[in-house]
Amino acid sequence: MSFERAGVIGAGSWGTALALVLHGNGLPVTVWGHDAAHIAEVRERRENRIYLPGVKMPETLDFSSDAADLLACDLLLVVTPSKAVREVAARFSAAGLRSGAVLLSCTKGVERGSGLRMSEILAEQLPDHPVSVLSGPSHAEEVARRKPTCVVIGCADAGVASRLQRAFSSAYFRAYTNDDVAGIELGGALKNIYALAAGVADGLGLGDNAKAALVTRALVELGKIGEALGGRRETFMGLSGVGDLMVTCFSQHSRNRSVGERIGRGERLADIVASMQMVAEGVPTTYSACECVEKHGIEAPIIEVVRMILDGKIAPAEALTRLLSREPRPE
Repeated sequence: MSFERAGVIGAGSWGTALALVLHGNGLPVTVWGHDAAHIAEVRERRENRIYLPGVKMPETLDFSSDAADLLACDLLLVVTPSKAVREVAARFSAAGLRSGAVLLSCTKGVERGSGLRMSEILAEQLPDHPVSVLSGPSHAEEVARRKPTCVVIGCADAGVASRLQRAFSSAYFRAYTNDDVAGIELGGALKNIYALAAGVADGLGLGDNAKAALVTRALVELGKIGEALGGRRETFMGLSGVGDLMVTCFSQHSRNRSVGERIGRGERLADIVASMQMVAEGVPTTYSACECVEKHGIEAPIIEVVRMILDGKIAPAEALTRLLSREPRPE
């Protein structure tokens, strides 16, 4: 059974790009954003100039700042910053969603304090709706321009996963399925921290060898943490693990890598964040991840060093020395 209508909660670059994928596959789509002025501008100009400049929006792709316009949708994508997911979920829960509507979390993060993944927050706030997740190497700037990629949809219900796979799959956007929801979410969230570290290496001019070594060790650390927090080790060898890690650590489009690069060049984190329109999820996720690894007694030297850099407790140039001076051990 196919979906009748999709709603996208979040009018940023990723939400808009995913709306274009679904719309291109023939599904009626409404994109909701909380900023009425921004939504009105997108509707009028048929371009999301703030978050996705240069990409023309089809006339039949709807944009709204009224939550009521999404209540009849049987597929709802949640594509807000991680810090807003709980509030937005509560808002739509109170508004009253269509019975049985499928929720698809496309936000990458871990809630600070609770340690909950985004799908767990949605399941808590909207318990009567099946919850799935989507992740993989998929920068919005390229997806919106129909450059090819693959993603993975995580869902415990094979029937729902199949419906989502059919809704998203196209000639340029290939969707796989996997029932390891925890692994997919953790891979998508934690890789942003390692992208910060990779960016710092770029800002310091450490070279390709150092960056490749850092990313390789990051993958090992990611898998260890992810498995301890409920994911399967093999999931981190897939699209939401190594795939997303590579694109986020090396791409010019990566906000997290760019933030790290600016830190490596000597800019203050507060100044960098203040200058950005969009959220670099690796910053809040660093603190959430540190809470998780400390709680579970997991050794995570790269994440720990990134937190020290963000807190200004260690200079970026000293971070590499700290990592390399650790006790020698077998790989």
